Amino acid sequence: MSHHVDPSREHFEAFKALPRDTPILMLNLIRLRAEAAYPDGRGGSGMAAYAAYSRDSGPVFHRVGGRIVWRGRPEQVVIGPTDERWDIAFIARYPTAAAFLEMVTDPGYRLAVVHRQAAVDDSRLVRLAELPPSEDFG
Repeated sequence: MSHHVDPSREHFEAFKALPRDTPILMLNLIRLRAEAAYPDGRGGSGMAAYAAYSRDSGPVFHRVGGRIVWRGRPEQVVIGPTDERWDIAFIARYPTAAAFLEMVTDPGYRLAVVHRQAAVDDSRLVRLAELPPSEDFG
């Protein structure tokens, strides 16, 4: 099973090729490690490391205009691979894709991301374009 923690160069280049001046939503699905895996060997749980990531990256996230618009606790996969278990699910909204890029290249964020890398066993990050609300699925 492959684990996805950081974007591949190919995926990140595809992201950057999309329009940067429109609002975006980012679907986040996170599976945490039981024990954090820091390069320097320090201990702690994956949950504690992810909390440190949230704490340290939060000021940059808010400064660029990011906000959490939905979060939930995954309970059961109904359709999909049974090995894709998620501990955290949320949707973040950014005023523009450029704001997201500003965040991930900010020096403070880059320091905080070491906690995310130590905490996360697997993840999915999906860029979504906003659509108007609708009563149906179409």
